[in-house]
Amino acid sequence: MSAFQTSLSFCMALSFSPCARGGRDFWWVRGSGRSCSRRMNVEKRLKREAEENVEEEAVEAKYSRHEPEDRRSRHCPYLDTINRSVLDFDFEKLCSISLSHINVYACLVCGKYFQGRGLKSHAYIHSVQFSHHVFLNLHTLMFYCLPDNYKIIDSSLEDITYVLKPTFTKAQISNLDKQAKLSRAYDGTTYLPGIVGLNNIKANDYANAVLQALSNVPPLRNYFLEEENYRAIQRPPGDIMFLLVQRFGELMRKLWNPRNFKAHVSPHEMLQAVVLCSKKNFQITKQGDGVDFLSWFLNALSSALGGNKKKKTIVTEVFQGSMRIFTKKLPHPDLPSEEKEALLENEEYQEKMLESPFMYLTLDLPTAPLYKDEKEQLIIPQVPLFSILAKFNGITEKEYKTYKENFLKRFQLTKLPPYLIFCIKRFTKNNFFVEKNPTIVNFPIT
Repeated sequence: MSAFQTSLSFCMALSFSPCARGGRDFWWVRGSGRSCSRRMNVEKRLKREAEENVEEEAVEAKYSRHEPEDRRSRHCPYLDTINRSVLDFDFEKLCSISLSHINVYACLVCGKYFQGRGLKSHAYIHSVQFSHHVFLNLHTLMFYCLPDNYKIIDSSLEDITYVLKPTFTKAQISNLDKQAKLSRAYDGTTYLPGIVGLNNIKANDYANAVLQALSNVPPLRNYFLEEENYRAIQRPPGDIMFLLVQRFGELMRKLWNPRNFKAHVSPHEMLQAVVLCSKKNFQITKQGDGVDFLSWFLNALSSALGGNKKKKTIVTEVFQGSMRIFTKKLPHPDLPSEEKEALLENEEYQEKMLESPFMYLTLDLPTAPLYKDEKEQLIIPQVPLFSILAKFNGITEKEYKTYKENFLKRFQLTKLPPYLIFCIKRFTKNNFFVEKNPTIVNFPIT
């Protein structure tokens, strides 16, 4: 009997019975030929991957510093097959066949991603099957020719690596606001770096609006354009929140890249990080609230950068201010006036003050008119920005109702941040539908 038949018969003979060992009950689980077969398939797959890794190491060793440079490296005959119009590095770096993110190469002829470049790898098979020969390692930024397996060295390929991973010097960052120069994409369209469209993958326009606005705040932009500013931040093992910082930095550099191949950017990787870090509270395929996303994103970004109540980050330095909130509890409106006066003298109904930080200010619009004018048309009202900002002058009071109690609140700003974010509440929700307030807010441009 062969070793395979012996192991198979052993697996089939396992019974479901307990045995005592060291004061604990251990259970034998009834095996099956199918589970044994699956185990053998896993062993074969692991063996195959190990062989591919050995081939990869052999290929890398060939081009180590101890070996002379291949003569073909600087004279590759396939460089004219590169198609820059199909290259798109905005999407997740996954092999299109194995869906693995390890050792991924981009085919520069068709733009697809494949894993490995050993003799049995997906990239190698693709190069032989379709005669696509030039590949780029998305991690090391090295170019290779397959199936010949030699590294390509050519300065004309530098524009491709720059699109994949844009970099900015301090001098370039300091000159971004001094000169507004139009750039020309590979397809001939002109665009202004920083004023670049974000693709709406399905229902992520609410997040795109927030990301676009944040990318044009100079201190925040300058911080994330230079990766050295946050690369050395230490995070606990297994913490996934720092992925948010990395993806936001990558998106910022792509938006401000003056050498893009196209005049738009896909925020796919950024939004994947948002879905993961928010535990699917904000998704690509489902509409969300822009204010809720802004609030979560700023706090999550600050926390991922190591910020807390004592330690400030670039986010809190740019956007965080402080205010005083004065709160007074109101008696129930149905109570007699004598009982109301008696309750107002209690300590519970006295005005209380609380110091609170804020990242943005929520502004309330006046109620839109319900009736038409004499011309049988609905007039869209207009209100100046200073009128709705009166909410925070420390004098204007507003009543807030909860399920059980009513409160009278007023707000007084004590410290303004360098950049102030206003969120105007246009939507009100009742038991039947969501209503939008069309009031126009006039604000000074200069």
